[in-house]
Amino acid sequence: MTVLTEEIRLQDKITDEQLVADYRSGKTECFEQLLERYRLELFHFLIRFLGNRAAAEDVFQDAFLQIHLSADTFDISKRFKPWLFTIAANKARDFLRKNNRRQAASLSAMIDSSGGDSGSGRSFVDLMEADVVLPDLGAQNAEQRELVRQVVQSLPDHLREVLTLAYFNQFAYKEIAEILSIPLGTVKSRLHAAVGTFADLWKAKFKESESGG
Repeated sequence: MTVLTEEIRLQDKITDEQLVADYRSGKTECFEQLLERYRLELFHFLIRFLGNRAAAEDVFQDAFLQIHLSADTFDISKRFKPWLFTIAANKARDFLRKNNRRQAASLSAMIDSSGGDSGSGRSFVDLMEADVVLPDLGAQNAEQRELVRQVVQSLPDHLREVLTLAYFNQFAYKEIAEILSIPLGTVKSRLHAAVGTFADLWKAKFKESESGG
């Protein structure tokens, strides 16, 4: 094992919360490590939330700027990831409000199967305990991924955000409630509405694609 490989392995073992603590103590490289850990997952979350790659890039930068500015206020006895996604979700909502409407979806903004930490939540179907099976994103071809992207983007904002957090990012109920600043019961009711709406839209969209419409 090389020195570089060992150094990378040790960095990966450091918790997010310890990285924040170290960053506050002056180890500026820890901020870059946090950014790299969440670059893909948070960016994909924002693409799904906003439906626009350029907007996602802007909000991603704003979110990490806020992390930098607010690092001293973070309670390191709590998990960093929900805090990060809370900030990102708020920044995304601000962006949508300022633009008065959701931006037109970028054709390059494809839904994929990158997800959150294993163990941070259960599968979306398990969470819902419903007999509705969302598409297997890992087994899809490009055309099917595009159909999923279109359906997700057509959902109302409040349903899309909770669906994205539960299904794509695998957050548990309690964490979603914290991120979105809504009661636990509201999380459950929105998820129920989101999966039902998705199922109806998916059936219509899939039937349309099969008919060549």
